[in-house]
Amino acid sequence: MHVMLKSRIESRQAMAAVIGLGYAGLPLALEMCNSDFDVYGIDTSKDRISSLNKGKSYVSDIKDVQIAEVINRKLFAGNDFSVLKNADIIIICVPTPLDKVKEPDVSYIKSAVAQVAKYIRKGTLVVLESTTYPGTTEELVTSVIESKKGMQVGKDFFVCYSPERVDPGNKYFNVKNTPRIIGGSTQKCLELGIVLYDTFIKRLVPVSSTRVAEMVKLLENTFRSVNIALINEMTQMSDSMGINIWEAVDAASSKPFGFMPFYPGPGTGGHCIPLDPIYLSWKGKTCNYFNRFIELADDINSNMPGYVFKQIKRILSKKDYSDARIFIIGIAYKKDVDDLRESPALRLLGLFMESGAGVKYYDPYIPTLSIGGYELHSCEPDSKNLHESDIVVIATDHTCIDYQFIADNSKVVYDTRNAAKNCRTDNVILMGG
Repeated sequence: MHVMLKSRIESRQAMAAVIGLGYAGLPLALEMCNSDFDVYGIDTSKDRISSLNKGKSYVSDIKDVQIAEVINRKLFAGNDFSVLKNADIIIICVPTPLDKVKEPDVSYIKSAVAQVAKYIRKGTLVVLESTTYPGTTEELVTSVIESKKGMQVGKDFFVCYSPERVDPGNKYFNVKNTPRIIGGSTQKCLELGIVLYDTFIKRLVPVSSTRVAEMVKLLENTFRSVNIALINEMTQMSDSMGINIWEAVDAASSKPFGFMPFYPGPGTGGHCIPLDPIYLSWKGKTCNYFNRFIELADDINSNMPGYVFKQIKRILSKKDYSDARIFIIGIAYKKDVDDLRESPALRLLGLFMESGAGVKYYDPYIPTLSIGGYELHSCEPDSKNLHESDIVVIATDHTCIDYQFIADNSKVVYDTRNAAKNCRTDNVILMGG
């Protein structure tokens, strides 16, 4: 079976299925199609399936033409899991959020694996790409299929873990040219995983087990979370000392060794940094290891919207929030994307609304949003909207925004991203400046 599947992958005769067609699954499916695989794309969202079958993209990094070129030719999108019985390769790219008490929610993985176990046939390679805690692949994929189907991993079916490394909005790195980590349940599993990903990824980094591969992704984003928290704490300290943290970071960056610049912001957002370290911390607790660094970093980053809220309240000291008019520039969690997941700007918007302030926002990537039972619409940052606002808050620094115009037409601008650094004006208050 190992030899036969290897041959089918190399000749592109292997049929592939990708479960979950979001920010990770859809780019992966397209890259496989471009490498001449036929791919079944499976998603429970009827809207996503409908969009794909119309040749339309819902992921900002993917253009409509990329979908139109492959849909119903190489990519077949639907919500019928029974197509898995025809698949030689099954790749799981489903969400792994946190629940209400900030513990891992692996229900999407469990649901996907239940469908895989129902339809899988011998000789199939299963790859989990969802970010999760070390041991998930063994516990929720391999053991479940073995117990339900009576098959043996490495002999009757094959399992790998290869964490997605998607960076939305990145114009330089994508699925193809981002090095790919891969670990297998057995040596034969790893060999097949390498054969598969080698067909469409430029560089592979094999590791000794699925657990190591799972740890790699969490390590990467925990590293970022801790360092962002450090610079966010330094920002608050610098504010109290009258020091411009941005100038200090830029100067420190001149050192050619031993320093890596991280920059402050109103908090962390997206599908990785606010979540992945918590997965690792939770797993550590199950082994009686308590991660002080991870939880302290999460506490600092999670409280940055509150810090910004208090700073703006101090700036508007003569005005009660209940009659303040605030205009937020940028709501997405990072610049040049249409992703609201865990966005600190969204949390900041919620704080303003709870305080009774009148709030407007502008984001060219987010035309509407729902919050607190209200639906808000993006407002153009024209001179009227800017002049009518008591303060304009730059929360996300999209590159398409004219910050000089905003500064010229606003009473006060509070800049959490140093986006207005080149503006010729004296009404910009820089967070940490």
